[in-house]
Amino acid sequence: ALIPIIITVGIQVSTVIGGTVIVEQIFGLPGLGRLLIDSIFFRDYTLVSGIMLFFGVVMASTNLIVDLTYGFLDPRIRYK
Repeated sequence: ALIPIIITVGIQVSTVIGGTVIVEQIFGLPGLGRLLIDSIFFRDYTLVSGIMLFFGVVMASTNLIVDLTYGFLDPRIRYK
């Protein structure tokens, strides 16, 4: 019964990252989302690449953790 919950949490990470960018921009809060938008407007491509790399690493790490958690929760799933 936990596997669908873990799948949902893994999917929600991308939604949270996208929502963070929007909320920070609307309310003027400091954070990575606002830094990303500001660096796009100032054409600081190195910073944009770094932030996108960070977001990508967070997404890949989340997917890895979700996949490894499957193996612990369901003994029928085996990794070779």
